[in-house]
Amino acid sequence: MLYQIYPRSFLDTDGDGVGDIEGVRAGLDHLRWLGVDGVWLSPIYRSPMADFGYDVSDHCAIDPVFGDLEGFDRLLGDAHASGLRVLLDWVPNHTSDRHRWFVESRSSRDAATREWYFWRDGRDGGPPNNWRAAFGGRAWTWDGATGQWYLHLFLPEQPDLNWAHPGVVEAMHGVLRFWLDRGVDGFRADVVHLIGKDPTLPDQPRALAETDLVGVHDHPSAHPLLRGIRAVLDSYQGDRVMVGEVNLGTPVLLAPYYGAGDELHMVFNFSLLWASWDAGQWAERIVESEAALTSPDAWPVWVLSNHDTPRHRTRYGGREDRARVAATVLLTLRGTPFLYAGEELGLLDADVPEAARVDPGGRDGCRAPIPWDDGPGHGWAGVPWLPWPPEVGERDAATLRADEGSILHLYRRLLAARRRSEALHAGTWRLLDAPPGVLAYAREAGEDRRQVWANFGDEPVVCPTDGGWLVEVGSLDGERGLAWDGRLRGTGAVVLAPAG
Repeated sequence: MLYQIYPRSFLDTDGDGVGDIEGVRAGLDHLRWLGVDGVWLSPIYRSPMADFGYDVSDHCAIDPVFGDLEGFDRLLGDAHASGLRVLLDWVPNHTSDRHRWFVESRSSRDAATREWYFWRDGRDGGPPNNWRAAFGGRAWTWDGATGQWYLHLFLPEQPDLNWAHPGVVEAMHGVLRFWLDRGVDGFRADVVHLIGKDPTLPDQPRALAETDLVGVHDHPSAHPLLRGIRAVLDSYQGDRVMVGEVNLGTPVLLAPYYGAGDELHMVFNFSLLWASWDAGQWAERIVESEAALTSPDAWPVWVLSNHDTPRHRTRYGGREDRARVAATVLLTLRGTPFLYAGEELGLLDADVPEAARVDPGGRDGCRAPIPWDDGPGHGWAGVPWLPWPPEVGERDAATLRADEGSILHLYRRLLAARRRSEALHAGTWRLLDAPPGVLAYAREAGEDRRQVWANFGDEPVVCPTDGGWLVEVGSLDGERGLAWDGRLRGTGAVVLAPAG
């Protein structure tokens, strides 16, 4: 299980109101106690912060707001000494417009790195095609100095790299090697499917021309590029891993990005993140994923919250009981679950006034700072860069850790159960017959067996049972160790182990 840290919002130790590398180091004790296997750090590279680190101006330097390379090395050493793996956020599709590669590229049509980016003449007095950018508007910006347009599927400050050019491939492989040589365990690859583009850059169909095009690019040229990236990781000793963000919607479209075990090691599956609060819909999406990822190399990756979407408790109407049920399902599915920092505290999105909003995509609420204690500064050395989430005076890491019945302890118990059961962390998954509104499934690995029953409805139900099961983990603490009689309370969930 991996834990996503958005460093700006994790913990500030130097008083500037922005989380930093030393704050991540200070939080390692929390992660060890919780029982995670590793962390993914959202970008910490040098950046003008137009998109808060996803506009990289130097891939091999730490932005001063977070610290420096020496501090990162200390963090990496401490994490490894604690048995925690560290993944960095790698941004292969684009750079900052202040990156030296792009500064040179736009300096002249004859620049050595001109073709490292997409420069094109216009069409009929406008841009070269009808592509739209993720944050709105066209995906092309006019550059008067050289008289051409450049492509950016995100902000104009994020020009797209041309991975068809061997210089880009060599340079970006060099970035991977820089961090792998320092000892990082792998990467989360941001919108990695977008590195493959049709070289003719054709118009999108009219039905898609006014939509966010980031989700519809799926060109076969991405796959040989991914095999080259995988070869870089495979050339290092140890289990180095690449987890891809591939925003294509359905698991069927994700499966090709595993290749024949020679492309991405894992691909994020966002189908539950986008699901409504409905047991049937969750069952359908899990079954669909299991059916699509049939190759032994296609290991599922599940997520309920991240830095790009409202937190799942917020999406579920603010109800903690629903967040507890969702956590029980997430942490008992086949595959690797990712937690987003703060979901183990049951945090809600912050209410960020319009005047305080800074993110170009309107994602400020889910990026609110993590409260660590109930003191005036909640563990932070400075006033945070974004407002606190709701319930900050009563919902923090220290307070919830002192409460055995808290959602924080539920996450810890679920992770402990997952570690000690081969069925839960490596076994097969099979849907069970269940009453309407209940999601139920079996996990099995040889003689090791578990069952999970999750009631999405508010009314209690009686579930079929053959007896002989004990509640190993309940979404409420008082259920642990009880004999399972098939009675499942409203908006509740249980993980069952054989009684014998």
